[in-house]
Amino acid sequence: MNVLVLNCGSSTVKFQLIATDLDLIAQNSDWLLAKGTIERIGGEAIICVQVKDHAPRRLTSSLRDINAAVDFIARWAASPESGIEEIKSIADIQAVGHRVVHGGERFKQSVLITDEVVRAVEECIDLAPLHNPANLTGISATRKLFGEGLPQVAVFDTAFHQTLPDHAFLYALPYQLYRRYRLRRYGFHGISHRYVAYRYRVMRNIARDATNIITLHLGNGCSATAIRAGNSIDTSMGLTPLEGLVMGTRSGDLDPAIIEFVAAKEGLSMREIETLMNKHSGLLGISGLTSDMRELLAEAREENDRRSELAIEIFCYRARKYIGAYLAAMNGADAVVFTGGIGENSPEVRARICDGLQWIGIELNEELNRLHTGREGLISKEGSRPAVYVIPTNEELLIARDTVRCVSTSGAFATVNQVAIMSNY
Repeated sequence: MNVLVLNCGSSTVKFQLIATDLDLIAQNSDWLLAKGTIERIGGEAIICVQVKDHAPRRLTSSLRDINAAVDFIARWAASPESGIEEIKSIADIQAVGHRVVHGGERFKQSVLITDEVVRAVEECIDLAPLHNPANLTGISATRKLFGEGLPQVAVFDTAFHQTLPDHAFLYALPYQLYRRYRLRRYGFHGISHRYVAYRYRVMRNIARDATNIITLHLGNGCSATAIRAGNSIDTSMGLTPLEGLVMGTRSGDLDPAIIEFVAAKEGLSMREIETLMNKHSGLLGISGLTSDMRELLAEAREENDRRSELAIEIFCYRARKYIGAYLAAMNGADAVVFTGGIGENSPEVRARICDGLQWIGIELNEELNRLHTGREGLISKEGSRPAVYVIPTNEELLIARDTVRCVSTSGAFATVNQVAIMSNY
C-alpha cells in the first residue's frame, strides 16, 4: 500500500510517501518512496523534495493555500518528473495518514477519518488553536482531491499520553475547571515517544509490558516522557506544548505569576505575552542570538560567549531534573533514550545532561556517545543502570503504519492477529 503522510501547518506542509503493508510492518521492511517540505504557502512557495536516496531537489511554485499544496504533492508524485516508479497516477496513492496534534480525551488511538471524527477534531480547536485548524485543512484538501472513497487516518500527537493517571494529568486548580473545560495535562510528541519506545523493545527483544524507560525528545520543541509497562504515565508538556523543558523558542516551566508581572511592566496584552513565551523565549531568549543548539555550541566553544553557554546549561539542567523526577515517579527505569534533532545529533548535549547522574548509575561511554550521531544504539558503559540509548525518531513511518493498520482492521475481514499487531505496537 502506498501511503501519503501529511503534516500540515498554517503555511507549511511536510510529507512522505511510504510503501508498507501488514507483512512489511512485521518484517520492518517498509520503504520510503519520497519525502519533502513546502514552505511559504500563500505566495511563491519553496519546495524541497527527495526521491528515495537520490539527492534533494529544490523547486518553487505559486501555491495560494494548503489545498493547492496538497494538490501539488499528489500531482508531482504521479508525474514522470518525480521519478517515483511506484506512483504512475494519483490513483496509486492508496491511503493518506494525517498527523493531528490534539485529540483531547476523545481519541486514545489512531482512527479512520469520518465526518464524526472531523467534528470531534473541530471540538478540540480551543485546545490547539494554532495546529488543529491546519490539520483539518489538510484533511479537507485530500478529501477534495482524492474523493470520499480514499481511506484517510488521523494519528494523534496526544493519544499516547491518554494512559496518564489522574494524579499525573490533573493540575491543582479547582476541580470544576477540569469538569467544565477539560483543563488538564495532555502532552505532545506522543507519536515520537511511542515510536521510540517501540524501537527500544525491538532492540532489546522484550515485551511491551517490560518497557520501563524515560524518553527525551529534544529538538526545537522538547519533551520528556516516563513510560512504564509500555504506557506513558507522565510527560512534561501540558495543556499546551509550552510547559516543561526549555526549548528553542519556548520558555518551558515558569511561575505563572510572571505573566501578570511582565504584562504590567512591559504593557503587553495576553496575546503578546503568549507570543513572548512561545516565540521569543527558551534558547533564543536566554542567548539573545539563536534557537539553534548547533550555533550556540559553536558560539560557546569558539567565542566563549557567556550567554550561549548559559542557555546550553539551563537547557541541560532542566532535562536532568526531569530525568530525576521521572525516576522517582517510576521507582526506577531500565533506560534513558534520546531522540529528536538535538537528542540524536549532539553528543555534547547528551553528555552534559547525563553528567551528574552517575550517583544513580548512569555512565556514558564517551566513544559510543561520539559515534552514535544520528544513528541508533547504546551509548552508555557496560553495567550502566539505567542504560542510555540514542534512537532516531520516525513519526512519519509510524503514521504510515497506523494508517495501514486502521485500513486493514476496519472491515469485516480483520483478523485477530491484525488487531493484536495494532494494539501492541
